[in-house]
Amino acid sequence: MKDELIQPAADVLFDVPDDVHAEIIALITAVAVDSTTKVSDLAAAFGEWCWLVYTRHGDVIEVLDVGCAR
Repeated sequence: MKDELIQPAADVLFDVPDDVHAEIIALITAVAVDSTTKVSDLAAAFGEWCWLVYTRHGDVIEVLDVGCAR
């Protein structure tokens, strides 16, 4: 995933505090660069405070839920 797409993807997360956007960006980046894990249904990535629920459709990552425990 190109870096210029990651920040706009995180910017649409209005329901999470601004100070956790960096953690969500890190989760999106980790999922995007992981080409070895094949996801056929739902998968999740967890950070220190945040989570990301997603599925993969070929080269496209669909983020289904994102949240923060803060």
